[in-house]
Amino acid sequence: MRILSWFGAFVIFAAVAVGTTAVVRSHQHSGPALTAAVAAGPVVPTGTGAPPHSLPRPTSAPKPRRAPAPAPAPKAAPVTRTVVAPSIVVGSYQQTLINKDRVAHGLRPLSWSSCLATIARSNAVRISYQGQNISHTNGPTRDLGCHLGYHAGENIGWYSAGINDTWANNAFMASPDHRANILSPYYHYVATSWVKGANGYGYIAVEFS
Repeated sequence: MRILSWFGAFVIFAAVAVGTTAVVRSHQHSGPALTAAVAAGPVVPTGTGAPPHSLPRPTSAPKPRRAPAPAPAPKAAPVTRTVVAPSIVVGSYQQTLINKDRVAHGLRPLSWSSCLATIARSNAVRISYQGQNISHTNGPTRDLGCHLGYHAGENIGWYSAGINDTWANNAFMASPDHRANILSPYYHYVATSWVKGANGYGYIAVEFS
């Protein structure tokens, strides 16, 4: 099941629980950036000919000259690309906001899991290399591998303005599928991780179990 809706600044969020997947996209309303990329004749020399009463001296045909061998093309220098590693942000308070939402809806808060934190960190790094086309892989399956329960889920997203826990939480809660993960009565543990990508975007992964 896929859900498309419009939020605010450049952002994409995706939520998944075991058995369900949803994607929510939002773009800033700006004009489309279109790009379009969009080179003469013969010259005949003139001169005076021989006088009409004289006979031209015969000449032998010139011997053909061997064309010089073309110079070898210079070898291009190898291109070296520098890959900028994303920076992992540790001080996120996304868990605090999630638990605040849960308590407001009569649900008990979620405990932090170091096992889920490892998965959240690796998933945040992974999606930071995907630019704007982020996707789920096996996050919930790995979450179940922490043996914290029989249910697992994951919220992921990116924000073009960087890292902003309040904004991300508000966006998650405004999406039914992400909200369902945050307010699920079947989860007891959570872990979150932000990563700032080389493009300056903030990427977040939230793991539930």
